[in-house]
Amino acid sequence: MPPSEFISCVDTAWLRMDRPNNLMQIIGVLMFEGELDEARLRAGLRHTISVQPRFHQRAVLEGGSYYWRHDPDFDLDQHLKRVILPGNAGKLELEKLVADLASTPLNHQRPLWDMHLTDTSLGGQALVVRIHHAMGDGFSLVRAMLTMMDNTPQGAPRPPSPEPLDDSEDEEADDSHHGSRLVRAGLKLTGTLWSKYVEVVTHPTKAVDYLKTGRDLASELCNIATLSDDSPCRLRGKTASTKRVAWSEQIDLPDIKAVGKVLGCSVNDLLIAATAGAFRHYLQEKGDDANKVKIRALVPVNMRAPDDEGALGNRFGLVALDLPLDVEHPLQRLYTVRDRMQALRTSLQPVVVLNLLHALGMAPNAVQQQALELLTAKASAVITNVPGPQQTLYMAGARLRQPLFWVPQSGDIGVGVSILSYDHKVQLGLITDKKLVPDPDRVVARFAVEFEQLLLLVLMEPDLLFDPHGLDALLG
Repeated sequence: MPPSEFISCVDTAWLRMDRPNNLMQIIGVLMFEGELDEARLRAGLRHTISVQPRFHQRAVLEGGSYYWRHDPDFDLDQHLKRVILPGNAGKLELEKLVADLASTPLNHQRPLWDMHLTDTSLGGQALVVRIHHAMGDGFSLVRAMLTMMDNTPQGAPRPPSPEPLDDSEDEEADDSHHGSRLVRAGLKLTGTLWSKYVEVVTHPTKAVDYLKTGRDLASELCNIATLSDDSPCRLRGKTASTKRVAWSEQIDLPDIKAVGKVLGCSVNDLLIAATAGAFRHYLQEKGDDANKVKIRALVPVNMRAPDDEGALGNRFGLVALDLPLDVEHPLQRLYTVRDRMQALRTSLQPVVVLNLLHALGMAPNAVQQQALELLTAKASAVITNVPGPQQTLYMAGARLRQPLFWVPQSGDIGVGVSILSYDHKVQLGLITDKKLVPDPDRVVARFAVEFEQLLLLVLMEPDLLFDPHGLDALLG
């Protein structure tokens, strides 16, 4: 990647999506056994910065377009900080730190990331990481973080990190090369249309295929635009700027895969169904009638090619999944999720949303905000599942015990669910708006129970297949 780079239209859309009530920051917590060697941690960070230049680049607006440009005043001490937790420095104190950071904007005068190292009473140190969504999606950021990891406590020697290049002398050449955003987009579109024109002239039967694809795309966009707004419930409403976070206990990934194989469902289906069940139980616990709640979750769909090397940037679409909170039995709920996700995966909805974000990144900011307000009214939550490495990793000599992350929400969406697998275990992170869901720990506590119900159905109690109340009683 060159020292100066035009920010793609999709990444521009994410860059401009920040609002005081919902900041576009991906928050992560890496929990370790023991203490990190801070000298090695800094060396690992310098290595990551050398192989991922975006970590030393600022987002700069010039002539109506955004660019990643090297920060000539880059100082690692401004991005890696020491924090002291109050009290017992336990889980509650760490959750409070994460929630406060999730509610605090990053400094846009610097590269859009930072890390906070803290001691805890949880068996080791924790590293809280904040990265702006404009830098990349979950898949690419996991790949970027892996450049800091080792397979053994000793690690392997890394090559010396080169100094970041200063692009100030190349600005004129860079601007003349890129031109204006609209010119570049127009050239790209014109080239695409010209290639399609030539193909239709030389192969007239292709015209029918393109017409059908165009109709399908237009139809899918119309379907998204005409979706009804979610029904009122305590999971949705006007959001504020204060967040709450929680995370679940770890679940063995081989158990989830085994249950999925027996039931004919994917790991993703099982985890989303367990999440829906946890929300249903939470609403009922609060005295709400979950059978009358109709809400959707935006679910990211990876749009990267199989040979994609995980370059930073956002390359995913979204589908709007109707969460079956009105389905009481866990098995029926699981199959409802499976059927709905299969229909969405084969639809053009992810492609339409990705291209819509591309168009919004080119549009004036006011137009983008109006469009996002309309779209985010169609959903109440974001649910994302990112596969992580399945081997034990180390950072700066300390074993990574549990990684967690929290996905940002746009508009007035107040609930974000993040599922991450690592070292053959799965964990769920939940971030909520304090006004809407002040106690997210009650939701995550139910997550494992919902999976245990499905495990029980498969392994122990076939008589409970149609008795959800019996399942709850058996699991206490």
